Amino acid sequence: MNDQEPSGEPRRRHRRDPEGHRAAILEAARHTFAERGYARTTLREIARRAGVTHGLISRHFSSKERLFLAAVPGNRDLEQVAAGDPATLPERIAHGFVQRMETDAVNDPLVALVRSAASDERAAAHLLVAMQERSLTVYRSVLSPNVPGDDLDTRVALLGAQLIGVTFSRYIARTEPLASMSPDELTAHLTRTLRHILFD
Repeated sequence: MNDQEPSGEPRRRHRRDPEGHRAAILEAARHTFAERGYARTTLREIARRAGVTHGLISRHFSSKERLFLAAVPGNRDLEQVAAGDPATLPERIAHGFVQRMETDAVNDPLVALVRSAASDERAAAHLLVAMQERSLTVYRSVLSPNVPGDDLDTRVALLGAQLIGVTFSRYIARTEPLASMSPDELTAHLTRTLRHILFD
């Protein structure tokens, strides 16, 4: 029995269960985003690869931005990083960010955001808004007792801007002194900066 499509890709089995569809969509999205980048990936291509309809993707994920955040590495650990003592949140964010980027920067959502900005500012803006909304939801659960709501929005936006800047300087442009800094040194500097942004 031949389990290959004429193109050489594995034959997609049609699933009737919602969780099966969701898993197939996420798998196809991960591969497509990795191959084509965020800006050049379309939901129709992901649907074709997953063996589902475009409408089914829209029912599971409200937008391309939401699908990206659900599919790519680096977003799925946000709740785990945020959970815990608010006083040590800057350390956890800095450590998680540096460890993630040192391990697999090419597939990180912040790298995709920066690269998309060069080719498609509108797509990058939509992605940034989606990332900020998700970060706010997660961080609000940890910080809201200590930081007023309006001020928290500003602080989380500044935190994101700091991480985007480090992403560009160290992992894309590779400018000094960040490019040659050790991961431990970068984590220490970033922790101090994030503490100032969140609590000072």
